[in-house]
Amino acid sequence: MTALIIVDLTPIDKEALTTYSALAAETLSAFGGEFLAKGGIIALHGDSAFSTKVVIQFPSHQHANDWYHSDAYQKIIPTRNKGMDSQFHLIG
Repeated sequence: MTALIIVDLTPIDKEALTTYSALAAETLSAFGGEFLAKGGIIALHGDSAFSTKVVIQFPSHQHANDWYHSDAYQKIIPTRNKGMDSQFHLIG
């Protein structure tokens, strides 16, 4: 079954976020990951704590989990944390 990682984020350092985004994109293909959507959000109901959302699709829950915990991804987390406040959610 397809799995999604939903990222809610608010940028805090544009340069670090740009670096992180490029590095993160490079880590996806080994796990079959692909971006489905990314950009600013409009809350249709309720309040949102974050300004931006990213949706990444993977072939399975295992692929998504393996990507997040991979050495390649874990290595760039300090850059991620410098560039944005975020939450990551795995669905499916």
